[in-house]
Amino acid sequence: MVEPKLYKETLERLKALGFPFELPLEVTHYIGGEFVQGENPFPVIYPATGEVIGSAPEGRAKEVDLAVEAAHRAFQSWGKMPPSERRPYLRRFAEKIREYRPVFEVLESLDVGRPIRENRLGYVDRMANNIEFFADFAVTHGSEAYPMENGYINYVLRFPVGVAALITPWNMPSMLATWKIGPTLAFGNTAVLKPAEFTPLGAWLLARCAHEAGLPPGVFNVVHGFGPDSAGELLTKHPLVRLISFTGETTTGRIILKNAADTLKRTSMELGGKAANLIFASADLDRAVEVTVRAAFFNQGEVCLAGSRLLVERPVYEPFVEKLVAAARALRIGDPLDPETQMGALIAEEHLEKVMGYVEHAKRVATVLTGGKRPDLPHPLDKGYFLEPTVVVDVAPSDKVCQEEIFGPMVAVLPFDTEEEAIALANNTPYGLNAIVQTRDVGQAVRVSAALEVGTVWVNDWFVRDLRVPFGGAKQSGIGREGGHYGYEFYYETKNVCIANR
Repeated sequence: MVEPKLYKETLERLKALGFPFELPLEVTHYIGGEFVQGENPFPVIYPATGEVIGSAPEGRAKEVDLAVEAAHRAFQSWGKMPPSERRPYLRRFAEKIREYRPVFEVLESLDVGRPIRENRLGYVDRMANNIEFFADFAVTHGSEAYPMENGYINYVLRFPVGVAALITPWNMPSMLATWKIGPTLAFGNTAVLKPAEFTPLGAWLLARCAHEAGLPPGVFNVVHGFGPDSAGELLTKHPLVRLISFTGETTTGRIILKNAADTLKRTSMELGGKAANLIFASADLDRAVEVTVRAAFFNQGEVCLAGSRLLVERPVYEPFVEKLVAAARALRIGDPLDPETQMGALIAEEHLEKVMGYVEHAKRVATVLTGGKRPDLPHPLDKGYFLEPTVVVDVAPSDKVCQEEIFGPMVAVLPFDTEEEAIALANNTPYGLNAIVQTRDVGQAVRVSAALEVGTVWVNDWFVRDLRVPFGGAKQSGIGREGGHYGYEFYYETKNVCIANR
């Protein structure tokens, strides 16, 4: 059993707040306003050591039915509340999240293997803001009215849909959960959250925050478990679930779409990515390397938005690669709970093996300039799922290293000669979630951004989010949008009323 010093200190702070965490962590479901001890426990593993630090229950038909029915009952009153009456509940929810900031920071590292220094870079604030933004947005957003020349007036009414199944991934579990919880609840729907089986701890604490904030029973529920033949699949097929918001890999998204089709559920999906990072000769090279390192190796590269295909204009190709390799080698790999650590562990042993499969393939068909192996770390970190940041060159654009989502700390660097070639290379993938354009030529930034077949383009930066603007993917990277008035329609039914003004 692992008991990191920082974790123990956090437990002491929690105890002072009346939240007595102990090892091993025994996670529960949260159904109808109650913490429910489940059955069929599965282990919670700390990726940095491979040790079991707790357990979570697998939700099956009984738990899913109870949670959906509780959400359906709660919807009868929550959905009829004016947004101004829902807002105080959600603001208290957000404040509870902030109150447990140090706990979320630690649990997220224990869950994911991400360095705690990354969790301290506004991660919890983003969680709370996701709730608050939509609580305010629902109050302030109006509707439309359209007078007609023949004396008629049309106006649009919006009303909530019903029970939403929120299925979240393991890479940024707590933040992405609140991204869905915020609009779901603010617009009058009720929710059943199914977190990824690798990362149940943050969802468990979110349930605690909702409970202490006084959300009415059943408005927000959490059921743990797996996907196929478990809580995930059961939720997507449940007849009382009317919306499914999913973030995860494209293959799973296809399965969910099929499951949702029988009852014509609404679906919103943010799926896989294989982002191109285009570095032009006019870019500030040092800045470009800094942005590239973040986009490639933040959260061990386990980010759907990761810039894993680096397209570099030939005049700066060699100096850029030299600087990138030096920066990758300088990253400090180690215990995620050490504030000095810059790269933590991959999520699970099976995922490490998957990423290593791409590395071994690259060694056969390309050139690995740095990384490609597990680091030499002291016990018990030597049992963790670590991989050095890996840079690959001399790889064909059609190779699977450049076409498939690896979801690990591995990037491929390709040269290009013209702006048109860069755009063609960037669009040469079935994915279209996002891209990065690095240039000091404003006209070039505008032209290239317009030509890229993606949902988001960042120019000279990466991973900046504004909840007022749409977020989502093109091609096989998703269906629908989240954020602002572009995404909120998903959570509402609309009705047109036409009045004869005579």
